[in-house]
Amino acid sequence: MTTTAITNIAGLVTNDPSLGTDSPLGLIQDAAVVIDGDRVVWTGGSSKAPATDNAVDAGGRAMIPGFVDSHSHLVFAGDRTEEFNARMSGRPYSAGGIRTTVAATRAAADEELSANVARYLAEALRQGTTTFETKSGYGLTVEDEARALRIAARHTEEVTFLGAHVVPADYADDPAGYVDLVTGAMLDACAPYARWVDVFCERGAFDGDQARAILTAGLARGLHPRVHANQLGHGPGVRLAVELDAASADHCTHLTDADVDALAHGNTVATLLPGAEFSTRAAWPDARRLLYAGATVALSTDCNPGSSFTSSLPFCIALAVRDMGMTPDEAVWSATAGGAAALRRTDIGRIAPGARADLVLLDAPSHVHLAYRPGVPLTHAVWRRGERVV
Repeated sequence: MTTTAITNIAGLVTNDPSLGTDSPLGLIQDAAVVIDGDRVVWTGGSSKAPATDNAVDAGGRAMIPGFVDSHSHLVFAGDRTEEFNARMSGRPYSAGGIRTTVAATRAAADEELSANVARYLAEALRQGTTTFETKSGYGLTVEDEARALRIAARHTEEVTFLGAHVVPADYADDPAGYVDLVTGAMLDACAPYARWVDVFCERGAFDGDQARAILTAGLARGLHPRVHANQLGHGPGVRLAVELDAASADHCTHLTDADVDALAHGNTVATLLPGAEFSTRAAWPDARRLLYAGATVALSTDCNPGSSFTSSLPFCIALAVRDMGMTPDEAVWSATAGGAAALRRTDIGRIAPGARADLVLLDAPSHVHLAYRPGVPLTHAVWRRGERVV
């Protein structure tokens, strides 16, 4: 292994208050980072950087941890351009929503699906995302869900079984039968390829009792829960997530005081997905309310072809700052350390000795530019596992 020092960093976001300013970002000014292999081994002032095999001059740019995108749906085929266009144009459209994507995904070859995942991951990497979770959910048969997870596992270690996305058309008159399938044969086929189990706990998808059955079945097979919760209205999703110690409750758009209190006093991260609200013109989640209560908040893209077709966490940061009540510091933390917390990871989302060397050098003097200059490509360089990849 060789060591590399990256010096002359204008502002280094470590997400470790013990290393820099006494704030969640642990900011170090005029900083340096030393990498040894795939790990960070030193951070501090640039003038104090130890001797290394290689040196990189950051040129007075800011550096942040690689973004951690903890919620996406990337194993799919086709798109839903017509649906989006109609929605944004105020025209009615009833072509089937998720079921449209299910049909296209079932019809696609493995190679096409894998190439799509690779393309979206490369797109995200160019914008600074170094860790990506992704789900199944567009197969909804035993064979198609297992295939989706096999494909996802080729590209990321953060794979989620979402057989409980919606009830497919062939089970429309027998939702209990579909829950039995998800918790039985489908789970048996899918568990070997996944780390997580998820359910869309929402009116029109799966109710609280169905969601509990699916999540507890996943737990029994060694898959830890995550929950699509409280996106379209009030419901039991958030409190079920906290009760089952789910790693995250995702969306969290419609919350009661009891929901907020549960998140503030539990271990479940509230993952907010502003791309979905942007693309559907829905009400924004109230991040400020959650933060004031003491909940841990993550930001993610929810990249999917129907309701949030973006892979850009910088875009989500800008939305969270403008429309969800977050400060620039809070939004950057939530897109890095917050995402790591939503995946129950301590090796990513921070720049500190022992952490994985996932680093993003911004073409800007401060991390605040991510919200200050929305839509501008600010990624100058990316290191993943210590290797420069952008």
